[in-house]
Amino acid sequence: MNIINKINTELKQSKEELEKAYLESIETLRYTVEAKDKYTRGHSDRVSEYSVLIGKYMNLPETDLKTLKIGGLFHDIGKIGVPDSILLKQSKLTDDEYDEIKNHPSIGKHIISNATIFKDIIPIVYHHHEKFDGTGYPSKLAGEAIPLHARIAAIADTFDAMTSRRSYRNALPLEVVRAEIEKYSGTQFDPEIAKIFLNILDNHYDEILEIQNKYVA
Repeated sequence: MNIINKINTELKQSKEELEKAYLESIETLRYTVEAKDKYTRGHSDRVSEYSVLIGKYMNLPETDLKTLKIGGLFHDIGKIGVPDSILLKQSKLTDDEYDEIKNHPSIGKHIISNATIFKDIIPIVYHHHEKFDGTGYPSKLAGEAIPLHARIAAIADTFDAMTSRRSYRNALPLEVVRAEIEKYSGTQFDPEIAKIFLNILDNHYDEILEIQNKYVA
């Protein structure tokens, strides 16, 4: 029995070491993206924590919260494959350039698809730009056909984009951001998740501020 326990312990340690090595490798790629684009510095961290916060108020289990955390951190990893001339462009993108940007979920999926430990976050990386009404990308999924974790990350991602300062505009006022989320509930966003997030904004905004202060835009 002691031998079996020892083998199981060693296997567990090996798995944890392998997972740590994969995480460190992808983390290096994430920092490479952030080095290219100043906007992404802190963005993925905030999206990760906003996603977990939403998940907590949805009473999701710890396994889901872990998936949301890691998926949020790596949701934009595919931007490493977007040319700097497009990623860093300060003026309006052309249609062709926007199409290049829209490739980043597919690039991200390709980057992590060979690592078994990342299979649970692929839906977030690949589908966080889908819209509830089916007009998003890359697969034009609609409603609950969009993976739950991706629907959560979509709101977190959009909220951070609107509340972060960009090269072409300042961060939007909270009342404008709230109105936008409410307006696009049921079209861009899952209405139930949007309702939960609006409740967080209205009644638990201190938790939002804590995240924003932790990762200053």
